[in-house]
Amino acid sequence: MQFSVQRRDLLSALQTVIGVVERRQTMPILSNILIKAETDRIVITATDLELELITDCIAVIGAQGSAAVPARKLLDICRGLPDDAEISLQQDQHQTRVQSGRSRFTLATMSAQDWPYLDEVEEGQQFTLAEGTFKGLLDRTHFAMAHQDVRYYLNGLLLSLRSDRARCVATDGHRLALSDAAVDIALDEPMQAIVPRKAITELVRLLSDGEAEITVQLTTKHLRLQLPGLAFTTKLIDGRFPDYERVIPDNADKQMHADRDMIRQALSRTAILSNEKFGGVRLALGEHTLRLQAQNVEREEAEDEIQVSYDSDPIEIGFNVNYLLEALGAMVGREFTLSLSGPDSSGLLQAIDDPATRYVVMPMRL
Repeated sequence: MQFSVQRRDLLSALQTVIGVVERRQTMPILSNILIKAETDRIVITATDLELELITDCIAVIGAQGSAAVPARKLLDICRGLPDDAEISLQQDQHQTRVQSGRSRFTLATMSAQDWPYLDEVEEGQQFTLAEGTFKGLLDRTHFAMAHQDVRYYLNGLLLSLRSDRARCVATDGHRLALSDAAVDIALDEPMQAIVPRKAITELVRLLSDGEAEITVQLTTKHLRLQLPGLAFTTKLIDGRFPDYERVIPDNADKQMHADRDMIRQALSRTAILSNEKFGGVRLALGEHTLRLQAQNVEREEAEDEIQVSYDSDPIEIGFNVNYLLEALGAMVGREFTLSLSGPDSSGLLQAIDDPATRYVVMPMRL
């Protein structure tokens, strides 16, 4: 294998796939990327056996072939070279020589024959979806996924599809984020899939807000997306997502209407003196006022009072301040509502301009 490529093209391709490459691997080859030199381009593949990314870039091919090359070392070499540099790679048995101008590097190479490919993706439902629509759904919900929870099905995001609606739902058992988008997709029947946390994190990084169409292939075990210049394939979590609609309050008769940024700033100030472990903050709602209170183990206290639109009975309730801040940060629009039914009930947050997105936060005892 021998080729030359512009530094900016190779760097862009490496940065696209590097998120899949784990720093600590039980299999040494998984710290590598597979580079295939074809007729007029190179194809770069990265995998962790659960997620696979494939991209390509234009190159001048001297000899076709393939090799597994250390991913982060090659990325660091590219970063260290001048912007307008041209890079040549040449494989020689168990080594790959990288050269640019007077800079020369020799990397250990593993055989492409040992490369671990993902399982064959079955035929499944295939449809197209606007990239910006999918990106928006993920942006508004992914933060609520669990992280290394023993309930493994929470360590991902539920993708629920109908011919007229796409829905994303994430929950860690303490809060829930749900967002809907109107779509027109060719589906024989409604489908659901739990997409793993790492795959969602990579999609949030890779997707843009544009109107480009992406091709989605969904089977019982895999989700595959064809993006411009990128093929994305992930295994799905095999499990049953909880009945999330049961926890969305439907009888919350006390509603606060407020400016989102103003409440975020006040919560951030109050959180400075909240308990570092639990992050609890007390919300006391009265006639057109919201009083925020926090206290920590050193008996330090914070209190803030804000003018809001509220004319129901006074109520006091505790929440994890980080859950409130993340929900408010993911919203779109200037104003939002917080709906409650009592001091022990969950809070329902919704942006005025985006009623299709809902956030549920469980209360805390303070």
